[in-house]
Amino acid sequence: MKKLLIINGPNLNLLGKREPNIYGSLSFTDFLDELKDKYPEVEISHYQSNIEGEIIDKLHEAGFGTCDGIILNAAAYTHTSVGIGDAVAAIETPVVEVHISNTFDREGYRHISYVSPNAKGVIVGFGLQSYELAIQSF
Repeated sequence: MKKLLIINGPNLNLLGKREPNIYGSLSFTDFLDELKDKYPEVEISHYQSNIEGEIIDKLHEAGFGTCDGIILNAAAYTHTSVGIGDAVAAIETPVVEVHISNTFDREGYRHISYVSPNAKGVIVGFGLQSYELAIQSF
């Protein structure tokens, strides 16, 4: 059985409440339950933090053989955190960067990613389905 870890960054704990015109009205907890039902052959775990260092620590923890892949939505830290980008570069476990919104259709600073150069791939703009596409990539 494949083991995948989804790591979500700041404010993604507010999915379902936060800007539903951009992020939809489904909570991540409800969506995660749907994913687990749809992919019973994949062990999917989830971690969310609003704190940059905790995300880096989780990448280090999962980055050396404890799972088969990491799906990372670093949210706003994507565009600001050299540390998260460096953590993705430092680990062995492949990382797929995902974003719910099309970051290239938003503010200019969201066009920059410190994660992308070190990721296995990048999926943007497909709503919560971005996570499902990432699962399918492993």
